Amino acid sequence: MKVARFDAAIDYKFENVAARLRELCPKGIDVYFDNVGGDLLDTALAQLAMRGRIVICGAIATYNDSELRPGPKNYMNLLVKRGRMEGFLVLDYMKRAPEAVMPLFSWVQRGELVDRVDVKEGLENAPATLRRLFAGENQGKQLLKIAD
Repeated sequence: MKVARFDAAIDYKFENVAARLRELCPKGIDVYFDNVGGDLLDTALAQLAMRGRIVICGAIATYNDSELRPGPKNYMNLLVKRGRMEGFLVLDYMKRAPEAVMPLFSWVQRGELVDRVDVKEGLENAPATLRRLFAGENQGKQLLKIAD
């Protein structure tokens, strides 16, 4: 948490996410960027602040499901809280990517934006490395180095 400079973090594997969100966001969640979907999205919907927004960029919790899951139970909170939920694909903004390059680079150089890269080596490890993403075993961006 200190490395990434977060004010707080929740370990969804070992903590009660709903309880921690209530503790960390006592007035509700203003903005939730969702890459996971499933139960975590439902938990965030349940704790949406008035006029809160949810940005959906992925749903890795459901990618390997063999059957379509039922929708979130707490979607009515979008109505009650006058919230908004919208999909986001980076491809929609590729034309604007050059605008972001210099500010992002500067933030990284100054240590204001920190990333973590998890590198595994060897083409023979490709399947296991990919599985790490779905098992939540990687720390940060997962890469596979296949050659020097």
